Amino acid sequence: MSQIFHRSANTLSKVSLFGALSLVGGLILLAMVLGRSSYVTRAQEYVEQPIQFSHLHHVLDDGIDCRYCHTSVESSSFAGIPPTKTCMNCHTQLFATEPILEPVRASFRNNTPLHWTRVHDLPDFVYFNHSIHVKKGIGCESCHGRVDEMPLMMQQNSLQMEWCVGCHRAPENFVRPRSEITTMGYRPSVPQSVLGPRLVKEYGIRSLTSCSTCHR
Repeated sequence: MSQIFHRSANTLSKVSLFGALSLVGGLILLAMVLGRSSYVTRAQEYVEQPIQFSHLHHVLDDGIDCRYCHTSVESSSFAGIPPTKTCMNCHTQLFATEPILEPVRASFRNNTPLHWTRVHDLPDFVYFNHSIHVKKGIGCESCHGRVDEMPLMMQQNSLQMEWCVGCHRAPENFVRPRSEITTMGYRPSVPQSVLGPRLVKEYGIRSLTSCSTCHR
């Protein structure tokens, strides 16, 4: 009986199988890379706001503490967006007639809020509490980055689960004294390998990695 398949069929089948597996593997790798890219996470992208508010100017130049504007960060799950009155505490005197600040003045004059665009927006199925992180010694910079170097606000980190879990698994690498929570560019006076474990014990920090910690 004559041979049904040509001798090259074995080679072609092996090449086809290898090609198919490579294609599937490549697609999976592409999906993983894309899922971590700024295109998906929106990290490292400046967000347009109704006012060109510069954290660099207010934090670095003027030395305003984060808690002056984000008043509930130590007591609530939300850091809070400052009302227009907070802006006008200074701007009734400083740059009081600058055209760029007219939306702020109009908001205060008409008692209508400014509609800021949220920069760090976690999904609804993720529970995050600012106050507990502050009380446990996690600095603003750890999540929000060097806001004192941002002329416009952007999301510094991916905010993906693996990024959060990285801190939850080893909090000793990130914890700092509570007095340094809002310090930008903080550098510990002793090695973090020494300070971190000490603060973890002092603040009663646990390595919480169960799903229910964040997904409630």
